[in-house]
Amino acid sequence: MKSRYVGLAIGAMIVLGAMLSFPSCGHDQKLVSIDLAPTAVTYQSPNSDPAAFTAYGNYIHPPAKKDITAQVTWKTDTPTLFTFKYQAGTGELVAPDGGCGVGNVWATAPEGTGGGSNIIVSSPATLTVNDPTVPTCPGGGTQGTLSVQITPDSSGTVTSLTYGINCPSVSCIALVPAGTSVALTATPANGFSFLDWQGCTSKSGNSCLVTVPAGGAGVLATFQ
Repeated sequence: MKSRYVGLAIGAMIVLGAMLSFPSCGHDQKLVSIDLAPTAVTYQSPNSDPAAFTAYGNYIHPPAKKDITAQVTWKTDTPTLFTFKYQAGTGELVAPDGGCGVGNVWATAPEGTGGGSNIIVSSPATLTVNDPTVPTCPGGGTQGTLSVQITPDSSGTVTSLTYGINCPSVSCIALVPAGTSVALTATPANGFSFLDWQGCTSKSGNSCLVTVPAGGAGVLATFQ
C-alpha cells in the first residue's frame, strides 16, 4: 500500500515538474493586435483643443484586453501637421500644429512579455484639420465660423436656436454654411442689463441676426 502512495506521489511530482518546465502563461502573454479609440477625429480649426487617443492591446495566453496607451509608440505620416503630447491619465494627445489637411496616426508595441521581438502595428486613426475659412483646406470655403464674445465676463448669456451657440456655458463657436443667417438672443445675468451688440447684420433690442460669410463672423454682446 505504501509503495502505491509513493508511486502516486512520484507521479504527481513528475507532472508538476513537467508543468513548471513550460513557460508560465502569465509570463508569456502575447500581444496580437492594437485597437485605437477613437478611429477618426476632425479638428474644426487648427486652434481646436487636442483629442485624447487610447490604445487597447488584445492579448492571448491568456486572452485579455488592456489599456496600453502609455506603453505604445505613436507615429504619424504627417509630422508637420500633428504633434504628440502624452499626459498621464488622459491618453495620447494629438494636437494640430498649424496648417490643415488629412493624416493618419497609429500605435506600435512589442509582441509580448515572453521575449517576442515582433512589432505589432495598429490600424491607423484618421485625423482631419479643417479650417473652413481657407478654400484649400478640406471643406474649405463652404463654411464659416461664428464666434460670440460676452463682456464683462459672467454678465449674461448668448444663445441661438440653431447651430448650438450657448455662450459661455456650452459653446461660443459654431460652424455654419457660408451665407447662413443665425439669430442670437442675449440674456443678462442677475444684477446686469443688456447694453448693445457689435458685429450683427441687423439687431433689435437683445436680438441679433448675423449672416456668416465663408471668412467667418464675430459678435460681441455687451452687458452693464
